[in-house]
Amino acid sequence: MKKNGFNFLVDDNGNKTAVLIDLKKHRRIWEDFYDLMIIESRRDDSRVDWQTAKQRLLKKMRRYA
Repeated sequence: MKKNGFNFLVDDNGNKTAVLIDLKKHRRIWEDFYDLMIIESRRDDSRVDWQTAKQRLLKKMRRYA
């Protein structure tokens, strides 16, 4: 089943099981979806407060300056 740059793969019962996205037409949709996947994969990562992150970044910047 193909519609507007999306190609749905269906099982024997006609249920949609996957989708192929035409990236030429829908690059932004893919980028948004990919960003959401990254966010979800990092959900349980440890957090760092802003001041600590800022200090680390400044330290790295000084190293490469």
